[in-house]
Amino acid sequence: MPKAVVCRELGPPESLRLETFMPSPLKRGQVRVAIHAAGINFPDILMAAGEYQLKPELPFTPGMEAAGEVIEADGAVDGVAVGDRVIVKMRHGAYADEAIVAPSQLTPLPTTFDYAEGATFLAAHGTAYHALIDRGQVKPGEVLLVHGAGGGVGLAAVEMGKMLGATVIAAASSEDKLAVAQARGADHLVLYKREPFRDAVKRITDGRGADVVFDPVGGEIFENSVRCIAWGARLLVIGFTGGIGLARTNLLLIKGASVLGVRAGEAVRRNPKLGEVRLKALVAWAEAGKIRPNVSHRLPLEDYAQAMQLLIDRKAIGRVALTMR
Repeated sequence: MPKAVVCRELGPPESLRLETFMPSPLKRGQVRVAIHAAGINFPDILMAAGEYQLKPELPFTPGMEAAGEVIEADGAVDGVAVGDRVIVKMRHGAYADEAIVAPSQLTPLPTTFDYAEGATFLAAHGTAYHALIDRGQVKPGEVLLVHGAGGGVGLAAVEMGKMLGATVIAAASSEDKLAVAQARGADHLVLYKREPFRDAVKRITDGRGADVVFDPVGGEIFENSVRCIAWGARLLVIGFTGGIGLARTNLLLIKGASVLGVRAGEAVRRNPKLGEVRLKALVAWAEAGKIRPNVSHRLPLEDYAQAMQLLIDRKAIGRVALTMR
């Protein structure tokens, strides 16, 4: 029988349970996917703790993204065939051996990716795309400061920012993370514990500051970012793993700066055409070998709590994947 990680009570990763379940029959227009890998995302951890915007009814299975093989399709489904290798987009439900989804949730797996890379691709790179292109409108020659550059979404921003022609300053908490960021195209590296990053940015830019700030951390990182921006800067609020940041509005006014919230998934739900353009571009770049997730850890499904803890402890470099089969 297939297995799934189940949240029956809100709490930390160790409160989740691995359970078997009876597969349900397909309804009209549905597809069954044998999941080979699932990506671990910080919202999964928040959702299981009851601290995320989306609060599924209990019990539920965490996991926003997966990759696998189509093993069954309802006769009414067009364009999907048994044997197709696919990426599966979900709001939750990916930490499982199989999933029943709609064809609209499937994207062909890039031929350059394995399953773990496919399962860790669209959430991070989709967020980076929406942040840098739709919201931040990064232009060639601009200075992009990426916080948390060793994380999955941070590395995606480094990679994509460089591809867009920006000068990329990568800031991270360890030398190992910065080494990977440099390999993905970062022009300048800032180690948080070595030098206050706002001083480093001013030094690197000869006092001018960053044009765009990509911030998935929040807290003091956001507050100090306001102090090292250029005129007309855009501060992209991706998340708040380090707490909620507070901005001094006088500094924003003096610099003519904008603070932009980034919700890649919600933007697509409100405007599906944005998602179509984004997905087409990301898949094309992946097929061309221009972008690729960095999967630092691959753990079996039964080690889900350990895998989630890697993100909590900031030990992942890029992405973490659960593997099945």
